[in-house]
Amino acid sequence: MTDELVGAFLRQHRRYTSRQVAAMAGIPMYRARRFWRAFGFANVADDAVEFTDSDVEALQMLVGLVRDGIYDEEHALLVTRSLGRATARLAESQAVLGIETLDQAGVPREERAGAWRTRADRVVPDLERLLVYAWRRQLAAAAGRVVDQETGTVRLAVGFADLVGFTRLSRQISEKELAGLVERFESRSTDVVTSSQGRVVKTLGDSVLFVADTAAAAADIALRLVEVHARSRSMPALRVGLAIGQVIGRMGDVFGTTVNLASRLTSLAAAGTVLVDPAMAEELTGDDAFALRPVDRLTVRGLGELAPSTVTRS
Repeated sequence: MTDELVGAFLRQHRRYTSRQVAAMAGIPMYRARRFWRAFGFANVADDAVEFTDSDVEALQMLVGLVRDGIYDEEHALLVTRSLGRATARLAESQAVLGIETLDQAGVPREERAGAWRTRADRVVPDLERLLVYAWRRQLAAAAGRVVDQETGTVRLAVGFADLVGFTRLSRQISEKELAGLVERFESRSTDVVTSSQGRVVKTLGDSVLFVADTAAAAADIALRLVEVHARSRSMPALRVGLAIGQVIGRMGDVFGTTVNLASRLTSLAAAGTVLVDPAMAEELTGDDAFALRPVDRLTVRGLGELAPSTVTRS
């Protein structure tokens, strides 16, 4: 990547070495490197002039948050790490979309750098504002959910859905077709979950992990996911595992036995079905919207024997 292209995205001149940035932020190099590693930034040589005024400002802000007692050092690193992970994925997806746009416009490869610089001048300021806008809205929603929690755990319904035979299919279609399939799966799944009172925790190409506040909401999401994806003849069948119980939320992810159980049930579910754990089945019993059918006891790896049920619409 040319210096001009880097500058187009950074929108500042690179004028400092890493040691200069650390000194200007008033911290030792080892501490600056901890923050940079948490952001996910690649290492650079000590004498490389790769840093801008924004790098100095970012370190000064992090140091100030610790100095003022807003965060201790470890929590400041956790915040930095979560920002790095989220923005790295976002930046990667936007870069790929940018390349696809240039390809569709017929821009020759040797002219891409110049076209990207022009595009960056127009797009980056708007994307920056949209990023802050989306983050503020998501933060407001998340704060509203967790403000009354007394502990680090909360009772949630957890769903794990994946495409059956995805690995085999990925060997039979082109990379472009595979990318299109994954994009359709992720976008449709996100639409279903968010429009049905659920929250997408993460997508992993051929699978999606989601949570909902109630068993009924999670069951409705799971069945809608199966139904929506079944309408596409090019999409492999979906299977879903659901469990309900205490969940640990951390860094935008969820952990715990309930999450593991949902994942294990997914691997045991037949194509096109939704398999639920006994606790979920108990909560759905009596709900006229759903029908439950017990299946044979299954051995769930790491969790022992269970008597799950399949759930369908009444």
